[in-house]
Order: sequence, then C-alpha cells, then structure tokens
Amino acid sequence: MNVRVSIEAAGGRIYDYAVPPELQQRMQSGLKVRVPLGCREVDAYVLEVVGAVVDSGTDMPLFSGELITTAAPQSFKLRRIKAIIDPLPYLYPALLRLAHWISEYYCAPLEAALRCMLPSAVRSRKMRAKQQLFVKPVAGEFELTARQRELLSEIRRVGGGWLSFLTREFSCAASTIRNLEKSGAVVVEQRQLRRDPLANRRILPTSPMILMPEQSEALAQIRTAVEQAAQLHKTKPLLLHGVTGSGKTEVYLQAIAHVLELGRGAIVLVPEIALTPQTVQRFAARFGRRIAVLHSALSNGERFDEWHRIRKGEADVVIGPRSALFAPVRNVGLIVVDEEHEPSYKQDEAPRYHARDAAVMRGVFEHCAVVLGTATPSMESWNNVLRGKYKLISLTKRVSDRAMPDVYIVDMRRENSAGGHAMIFSKPLLNALKERLERGEQSILFLNRRGFSNSLQCSGCGYVFACDECSVAFTYHLEDSCLRCHVCGGWRHVPALCPECGEPVLKYAGYGTQRVEKALRSCLPRARVLRMDADVTTRKSSHEELLSIFKARQADILLGTQMIAKGLDFPNVTLVGVLNADMSLHMPDFRAAERTWQLLAQVSGRAGRAHLPGEVFIQTYSPDHPSVRVAGGYESFETLARRELAERREGGYPPFTHMVCITVRSRSEERCVLTARSCARLLAEKGRGRLIVSDAMPAPLAKARGYYRFQILLRSASMKVMSAVLRDFMECQGAVNDVKIAVDVDAVNMM
Repeated sequence: MNVRVSIEAAGGRIYDYAVPPELQQRMQSGLKVRVPLGCREVDAYVLEVVGAVVDSGTDMPLFSGELITTAAPQSFKLRRIKAIIDPLPYLYPALLRLAHWISEYYCAPLEAALRCMLPSAVRSRKMRAKQQLFVKPVAGEFELTARQRELLSEIRRVGGGWLSFLTREFSCAASTIRNLEKSGAVVVEQRQLRRDPLANRRILPTSPMILMPEQSEALAQIRTAVEQAAQLHKTKPLLLHGVTGSGKTEVYLQAIAHVLELGRGAIVLVPEIALTPQTVQRFAARFGRRIAVLHSALSNGERFDEWHRIRKGEADVVIGPRSALFAPVRNVGLIVVDEEHEPSYKQDEAPRYHARDAAVMRGVFEHCAVVLGTATPSMESWNNVLRGKYKLISLTKRVSDRAMPDVYIVDMRRENSAGGHAMIFSKPLLNALKERLERGEQSILFLNRRGFSNSLQCSGCGYVFACDECSVAFTYHLEDSCLRCHVCGGWRHVPALCPECGEPVLKYAGYGTQRVEKALRSCLPRARVLRMDADVTTRKSSHEELLSIFKARQADILLGTQMIAKGLDFPNVTLVGVLNADMSLHMPDFRAAERTWQLLAQVSGRAGRAHLPGEVFIQTYSPDHPSVRVAGGYESFETLARRELAERREGGYPPFTHMVCITVRSRSEERCVLTARSCARLLAEKGRGRLIVSDAMPAPLAKARGYYRFQILLRSASMKVMSAVLRDFMECQGAVNDVKIAVDVDAVNMM
C-alpha cells in the first residue's frame, strides 16, 4: 500500500510514500502524517490511498505533477511514512474533492486550495491546545484547619473550577489549594482549556418564532430539499429571495434545527465580520454550545480550538465568512449563504474562489441542500433561476406585515442650486434627522467613503496630492491631520505650500465620514453620533462594541461605510440617509448599476424593521438612473434584471460568458507592459476562434503598492475551453524577474 501526500513546504508538489505494515489498517485519506523529506521530517496530509503495495527503500520520494488513481510504477522505491500524527482525519473526502475542484476550476495549485481547508493556526506545529490546572473537590471528611475547611466548603459550593479562577475568587494562594490536594480533599489535574470567542457574552436562550405563511412555505421547501439531497443525492440549490426584514434568518434557524434533528450539521456563511456578532448571537441563543465561530478576527488560539471542536464533532453548526465554508463539519445537511450577492465572498488571492459557487459544489459532494439568501439577488443567481438551475423561494412581505419604508429620492442638483453651494445634507434629510431626535428614535447615515476629504488640491495650479506608490489621490484624515493612501496605507504630513507652484492656496475637496461626523455635531449639537468605519474598527471586537452601544440606544445616529449597509437589525431605527448614492455608479465595471442598486436596497432595509414606520432619503445627482429608481420603488427588480441581462447578453458579459481577468504587475513599468503584451499575444494565438481576448491595457488602478498593473480580459461561453487555454498558457509562461501574473477566474473586481 502507498499514499499520495501534500507537503506544505514542497512548492505545491505531490509525493508518493509507502505505508509500513503496522500503519496500513489505520491509513485513510485526510490523515495528518509525518514523512521524511530529504534529511528532515515534515508534516503532510494524505490525499489518496492506493491499494498496490510497493517495495520501500531509501530513494527520494517520487514526484508526481498530478493526482491519479493508479499505483506508482513498480520500478520506483518509496520511502516510508514515519507516523500517523492524529487518528482522526483533518480532511474528509468531500473536502478533498472540493479542493480538487477549486484547483481545477480556478487554475490554482492544489496546495493553495488545501491551505484554504486548513487555517494557519491548525497547520502550525507550534500551536497546541491550552492546558490549565483544574481543581475537583473530593467527598468525605478530612483533617483540615479552619481556614482549609472554609475554603473546601466554597470549592464544593461552586463545584470546583480552574485553579487560577479559584485563587482570584476566594483570595487565596495556589499553594493553599495545593495543601488541600496533599490532604486528599481535592484533586488537581491538567485539563484542556477552551479559548472561547463567546466566553464574555451574555446570551439568553430563545425559542422558535411563529412563522408567517410565506416563511412556513419557505421552511417546508428547504426541509424537503434537505431530505431529497440525503435520500436521492440530488437537489437544486434554493434562492431565497426575501425583502429586507422578511425573516430570512428565522427560516434559517428553524431549517437548521430540522437538520440537527436528522443528526446532520450545518454551515452558515455571512459576508462581513461586522455582521458576525449579531448573527452569532441569534444562533448561539438558539443552539447554545453546538455552534462554532470561524473568522479572521479570532486569535490563533480561538481559531485552533474552534476548528478542532468542529473536527471532533463537538460543534455541528458553523458560522463565519467565506473561509467557514471549509470547516470540517461531518455529515453536512445544509449550507446557507446569506447575502449571496456580496462581492466579499470572492477571495482576492490564490486560489481566487467564490464562496457562493464553492458552497454549491460542496453541496453536490456532501449530498446536502444549499440555500442562497438575499434581498438583492446577483444577476448570476437570478439567471440560474430563469434557466431552471436554481429553485426560487420568495418572501414578499416583512414579518408581521410591517410596511416597507417610504423612500424619497433627493435631487442634489436642485438642493445645491437652492443653497448656493455643495451641501452634505439636503434640507429634507436634515429636517428628518431633527424629527427623530425629538421623538427619541434612531437614524443611520451611509457614506461609502472614510476620511475627512477625498483629496487635497491646490487652488492656484490644480495640483492634486497623490500617493507615489499608487495611482490614487491621498485622502485627508482630520483625526491625525495627515494625508493617507487607502490602497497601500502610506501617509505624509499636510504640506504648507504646493510643491508645484509654491502657493499656500490648498483646499480640501469632497467629504468622507470624518467630515460628515464633524458637520453633524455642528448642525445637531445635541445628537450623540457614533461613527463606524475602517479607521475606528481596528481592534478586536470593536465592531461588536460599537453595535452594542447603538443597540443600547446610547447613540442617536450611526454613521458608517459599507459595513453598516446590510444585515443589521435595530428596532428603533426609523430613518436611513444615503449621502452620496452616485459613488459606485460610474465605476469602470459592467456590474456598477447592479451593485449600486444592491447597496441602496440593502441600506434602505435597515429602516422601519419593528413597529415604527421607516423613511429613507437617497441623495443623488442621478435621480433618473434605473438603479436609483428601482431602489426608490419606482421600478421593480424584475425590470432592472431584464434590462441588465439583455445588455450583458448583447455585450457578451457574465452570466452569459465566463470571464477571466489576468493581471500582470511589476515594479518596472517597461517590464510590466512588455510582459502583458506578450501574454495577450500568446492568449490570442491559443484562443483563436474559441475565446474573446482583449488587448493588454492599464488596470483601472494602474499602480498599487509600487507595482504597475496591466490587465487582459478573456471571455468564453465554455469553461472547458477557457480552462484548456489557461492551462496551456500557464505551462508556456516562463518566469520573468520582478513580474507577477495573477489569473482570476469569474472575476468580480475589475480594479
């Protein structure tokens, strides 16, 4: 018997090893093993067990470029595996199949796909379970001093506990408890201490709510899909299209409860870490210790413990952003992708997978149901509904038949003309904010730009201060009075004079959340303003702290960027203001109209989610744009979808074609241009008649972090054709000094 393994430090190569007779009965795919590599021993993961037995020897392991299902040639002698590190697999068969699919579909090394499955904290040889001393009282009578008897009585009252906790709680030294151990009154033993991300939260249990008729029908269809997937090994993904506030989360909760009753597990994906606290609280209140949380804001220790709890079956409901899809949940019965339209589900480094599409594939491999939930479906998912690949479930009403908020589109051209200058707040929005303050209700203001002003410009010569490392203007930040680049993070002090003309006539153009916050304090001095953007959420748990303050009504206005636009549920919020609805409309991206509508619809849905009616004011310079009109309720989503899909079909864009964005970057502009043009010629030659290949052009963000960037776009209706051309291209492409080439399949970000 021999095995094929992946070794992390082996440059993505796959090796064959022989399995010694004493390990053969325990050998299975997915195990973590110790193998010799050169003159050292390293950790590896078993990808495949091959039944044929080969002789072992001292030769170096056989390298194979691809995974195959036949035994290694008999002429090779394989080195032996040294040990099985853990008898429980790290990678289950469905996850291994998913890793192979990601590697093939997204043209990425298998090693990179496997890294997605195993967090760095899990792969690290230094990370271990945390051990602490636990004190357990013993029944009976013992010869003790009065102080010892009193302490033993207290320890028995609380049922024992961690030594460090007991010494603090009862104001005693560790040696005092150790003396109790010598007397036989307590037992002190090493136990594993869980680093629990929910340890300091007070979460009260909840019971299932009574569902609306549409919710009941949606739940019934999901339950049917779960059972069909388990029995028939085939079911369509479900698109749960529900208006904001329609109770999609309660449907998820009750569907998961059904899955748990069947003895299966569930995975719930959310797009943003900012959404995780509220979502986790709702799921923890319903399922208690059966849930596990996985996201990048956890410490390494917390992530290590949560991942191993899932692997051991101690937690069977997993919640987190895209990486949570790869949690080692055994016997998955349901995968939920909440806010399926979100671009943050796309990984921006190799392997550049899309978690929504990977979730659908894991559903195929696990024989489980997949639910894609959203109030604003992506064009890809909607087109799959029209083609019959997905099944549509609609929730057209809010819970308890609550009314949708009234939406008002404010034409800022007229407002600025009437005011005589560019205004941050229109008169209707400012009046509405004042009314909410008087009534004790809360408001949300959305502006998808942080900082104080968009740029610093010389009024004399027009010079704009820009980052030397990136092709973007500096943003002025008031709090530390400096210019910052939002791409590379570079900064500089605000100069006194223009470097071009030497004049001191500098002006701040545009506005960000810091400037809006200052304007709010000036216009509404009594208002308690809470700002939430990337500048104030750098600490761990800062998202949760800010949202808790707002939920406790310790702030009147929540001002923020995209992180407050979706998923949040505050019953006292009756007003939402969108300060600049045009920011995403004019991006160089064919998805600009779709994303603008999605963002406006999502943030509008934060208003009026309880018994109080809501209002939304959308400030825009393009009041007649279809995306703005649909968000305002003047046109239907179906109308927008028909228009968008017709335009994309005519132009040959997704979802009617697969699109690949190849980005060439280098610190040398000349090498970047030459390599990009050479790649474009090679791709055009290999894809002639099968692909549409664009010329090599500067990326919309032409320079970032010191790298010049060029892009080539490939489009084809057939992913098989695309993959074949890309494989040929990558095999022919030789390494060029200081030039990096990234292949992004089904790209969603054109920057």
